[in-house]
Amino acid sequence: LVQLVESGGASVQSGGSLRLSCVVSGYTHTGPYSMGWFRQAPGKEREGVAGLDFTGDDIYAPAVKGRFTIAKDNDKNTLYLQMNNLKPEDAAMYYCASTEHEVDRYLLLQRVVFKYWGQGTQVTVSS
Repeated sequence: LVQLVESGGASVQSGGSLRLSCVVSGYTHTGPYSMGWFRQAPGKEREGVAGLDFTGDDIYAPAVKGRFTIAKDNDKNTLYLQMNNLKPEDAAMYYCASTEHEVDRYLLLQRVVFKYWGQGTQVTVSS
């Protein structure tokens, strides 16, 4: 059973930083896979924030490009999202997602690409 567990969400002031983590377990194969971070604010659709494909190439939503960085530590089976210069509009529940398929990075901001999801971690940003 594949499981994704996020952590690191917190309440910060505008301009602050956070690092989210997502520990992945349960994969029974050692092949490459693609991962992503999504977020959902109250009353809004879940949107793609950042993605990391099987080659290590990344992609970011325009709203976060230059402020957020996605990275993966294969030894720790952990996906990270470093978020700098946070803004009130970044406040949301953040989810990590994974698929065992080799997905081109240009597709990694789309929810339908991913099979497995974590339970989310809450980020609050005050102005």
